[in-house]
Parts: sequence; structure tokens; C-alpha cells
Amino acid sequence: MERTPATAEVLQCGVASAVLAGQVESGDLHLVRPVEDGVLVAVVDGLGHGHAAAAAARIAVETLDRHADDSIPALVRRCHEALHGTRGVVMSVAHFDPARDTMTWVGLGNVEGVLVAGDRTGRSARTSLVTRGGIVGSNPALPPVRPWVIPIQPKDVLVFATDGLRIGFGDDISPQDAPQLTADLLLARYGKGNDDALVLVARYLGRK
Repeated sequence: MERTPATAEVLQCGVASAVLAGQVESGDLHLVRPVEDGVLVAVVDGLGHGHAAAAAARIAVETLDRHADDSIPALVRRCHEALHGTRGVVMSVAHFDPARDTMTWVGLGNVEGVLVAGDRTGRSARTSLVTRGGIVGSNPALPPVRPWVIPIQPKDVLVFATDGLRIGFGDDISPQDAPQLTADLLLARYGKGNDDALVLVARYLGRK
């Protein structure tokens, strides 16, 4: 049986977050989790803010963590079922597969995703995640979940950000900077201040 790769062997990650003033817990949460064939990364935004938003986000993250080796469509469906009766969440999820140098990602709602090329020779400098409308956990049924599989190279950088950040943050992503430095910078420059906010930065290291 193949050894499950450790997160640190596949990704370098940084996370920065802020809680809406007057609240004690955030509805914006994340997960970085080693799985059998790579690493699962997710950012979840519970609708609204405060305790109800945080409760919905926790259910989503716990569900993702518990079933992390499932396919991305199956994970989203599990979250949808687990979140019935809550406010629901929006979310973006990515799976890094170092054996194939691919990233599979999908977005439901408005957690923005940007992949910035570390080596731009013959490649687009930036690729944006095309998210689908809908709320995970709401009725009617969730729209079809069709993940997008793209090739990646070492030093490519993925950024997931909730709508607590203003649009345009992709212009300030430098693949050369440490992921935590990038996360802190993006939150400081683009945080709206009127909502919970979270930004996750993951630099792909490739195969060891």
C-alpha cells in the first residue's frame, strides 16, 4: 500500500483570517488535509456571520475531513446532505495529485479561486476558478458538480479567498513570496472589514 503523502511534502500553506467586529467566531473556515493520493484543500464560508454561520461552516469542514478520500463531487454531496437545516455554506475545494501533477478544483458560490503560475514560460500567468451558483445545504437540490482538472507545476500557487476580500487580489499574488506572507498581505490590502474574511495560499511543491 502506498504511503499517504504528508501535507508538507506536497504543499507549503499560509492562512490569514479576520472575524467581523462584534462577533466572537468566524463563519469562514478552511481545511488542509493529506489524503491517500495527495492533499485536499478547502475554504468554506457559512452564510451570513455569527454563531449560525460558524456552526454551518464547522459541519462542512468536519464532513470534508471525515470523508477526505472521497471524490470531490461525493464530498460536496456529503456536505449538502449534512448541512440540511442549517444556513448552508458556499465553498471551494481543490485536490492536489503529485503523482500526476494535476489539481482538481470546484467552487459552489463565491469563494474565489486563483492559480498563479510559478514558471510562466509558455503558460498563462493566472487561471481563475469558474464557480457555480448555489448554496451547499440549501434546497432545492444542488446543481451538478463537475470539477475542473488542470495540470500544475512546482511553484504554482493556489489562493482561495472568501467574499470578505475585495475583488482584484489576484493582481498582488507573487509566487516567489512565502505563502504566509502572501496571505497576510492579501488580507491587509483587500479585507473589506464588514464581514468575516479568510484567505488560504498553497504553493505546490511537486513530487519528491
